[in-house]
Amino acid sequence: QVQLVESGGGLVQAGDSLRLSCAASGRTFSSYAMGWFRQAPGKEREFVAAITWSGDVRRYADSVKGRFTISRDNANNKVYLQMNSLKSEDTAVYYCAANARGTITTMTSRFADFWGQGTQVTVSS
Repeated sequence: QVQLVESGGGLVQAGDSLRLSCAASGRTFSSYAMGWFRQAPGKEREFVAAITWSGDVRRYADSVKGRFTISRDNANNKVYLQMNSLKSEDTAVYYCAANARGTITTMTSRFADFWGQGTQVTVSS
């Protein structure tokens, strides 16, 4: 069982940067693949980024490639999402997700065995 708590969301202007953090509980965090998803009002939850348990493989949605970076700190049970050059279309609730298999098996919501509660990111244009 893993419990996930996101933080770092807020209101920023277009072009600004923001870093989201996800703190995970549980002694098996380092064996989980971790991901970030987002959901805008009236839209389905969508994949943003994921990283394998070792950090050697990362995947990104086309819409954030080159702007967002996912990373993890297994010693401190944390995963991060650095978001640069933010756009108004990045506005959404961002969710942290954990996958017990440790690999990026899918870039859909089926990736997640566990979800955090979400943190709001609002980008004003």
